[in-house]
Amino acid sequence: MPTPMLPAPLRGIVPPLVTPLLDEHTLSDEHLSKIIENMVQSDISALFALGTTGEGPALNYQLRREVLAATCQIVRKRIPVLAAITDTSLDESLAMGHWAEKCGADAVVVAAPYYFAVSQNDLYRMVQVLSSQLSLPLFLYNMPSLTKASFAPDTVLRCSQLPHVAGIKDSSGDIKYLRTVMDKVSDRKDFTVLVGPEELLSQAMAFGVHGGVHGGANLFPRLFVRLYNALRTKDAPLAATLQAEVLALGKLLYHIGEKESSYLRGLKLGMELLGLCPSFMAAPFEAAHAKDFAPLFEKLEKFARF
Repeated sequence: MPTPMLPAPLRGIVPPLVTPLLDEHTLSDEHLSKIIENMVQSDISALFALGTTGEGPALNYQLRREVLAATCQIVRKRIPVLAAITDTSLDESLAMGHWAEKCGADAVVVAAPYYFAVSQNDLYRMVQVLSSQLSLPLFLYNMPSLTKASFAPDTVLRCSQLPHVAGIKDSSGDIKYLRTVMDKVSDRKDFTVLVGPEELLSQAMAFGVHGGVHGGANLFPRLFVRLYNALRTKDAPLAATLQAEVLALGKLLYHIGEKESSYLRGLKLGMELLGLCPSFMAAPFEAAHAKDFAPLFEKLEKFARF
């Protein structure tokens, strides 16, 4: 099957793929296939593997490679696959980038290296090395709440002028930052800008953002694709209705997660209740248990109508 061209810019819904685990060291290929097929059949635009929602930084290196290889094999070039390669070691990011090339991924994604404080020049040099040594398109991943560092808009502009740098996913939740980035890269018509927080999709697309990377699309991809299409065609009443549903889903998932560490507990529990994958999470995180959230399934069912 021929390699699909990565659209420039990449538009639409790009779910950050959940990693279905049977235990600490075992990927469930069966559940991964089920999740991916459900999303592909819902007309998503691409998949983002091993990001925050995929628990990438919590997985050992061998398991990360297994996840990416299995994802590319299941997708079979029907849609683009974006692979996270973020690490505290630049050599490990490069190694993961080369593995992504070998597996047949269509792009790589890198966030700021966590733990050490980094300057904007450090971030630029990191991207410079990666873009010069990897052949795949490279996306920046702005996630300052988890990495302690943000790609400043001027740094995004500098990076956009490097070979292979194709876009940015912004999960800062700062709409002013996102608008400033759009203004900075306005001359690069092929440069993709995607928003992470689902509550910002309507607002962000109004000033030109190309789409969203939303965890809830693992559960109900059609809901998110319909919202994107309504925004793209400027169907304001439908978009308002669907955006409200997306917000309600997000609040439900966050309510479960806030008792421990993150919304991912709620997302994985929801996926277990819908028969998509086990709720098991990589250490040190503990899965939410269905018996503790008995009313959840009934609340989730209503979103399926979209």
